[in-house]
Amino acid sequence: MTKKIFWTNPYLAELETTVKTVNGKQITVNETIFYAFSGGQESDSGTIGGYKVDKAEKENKEIFYTLENDHSLKSGDPVKIVIAWNRRYKLMRLHFAAELVLELASKQFPDLIKIGAHIAQEKARIDFQWEKNITPFIIQLQQDAQSIIDSNQEIICGFSDEINEIRYWKINGFSQVPCGGTHIKNTREIGQIKLKRCNPGKGKERIEIFLT
Repeated sequence: MTKKIFWTNPYLAELETTVKTVNGKQITVNETIFYAFSGGQESDSGTIGGYKVDKAEKENKEIFYTLENDHSLKSGDPVKIVIAWNRRYKLMRLHFAAELVLELASKQFPDLIKIGAHIAQEKARIDFQWEKNITPFIIQLQQDAQSIIDSNQEIICGFSDEINEIRYWKINGFSQVPCGGTHIKNTREIGQIKLKRCNPGKGKERIEIFLT
């Protein structure tokens, strides 16, 4: 099982490690800072041993990296992992902005059911099953989320079940939420956000989150 350094130090952009297994273009490593798509958060982009990572996939507790066709890595080789830090940091900020909006919306509207989410570099979105229109509440949700962001709160992260790799984030006095993504340390890092409502289909509502 790969040791996931992106949980203990999500601000690390480079890491020296070793190749664990090689299966054609696909490899595993002993430790990693390279996040693989999970929970709606997109994978990092970057290189391992100087080779571009075409795909990062999480399977149970393991992460598999698909490299360029012409890589020459072997099991036991020392490698450096380098991730695109600007992309990672935007994903972290948008991810937590989306977490705040989701938690606030869920508290205010108990009948709101989350059915999907996607965190990309340009924006985040949360999809809900809801028969109402969320437009009248968007401005208040944005203001409430921005208030928490501006309050300079510490974001505490840890394991609720380390063996099964179940993690959480917590803001004291607000909420504790299960989540295995990468997180910023302080709400203030998010900066200013803007929310937009979309309608992806009958009985569905979508909130898009942007950094401004």
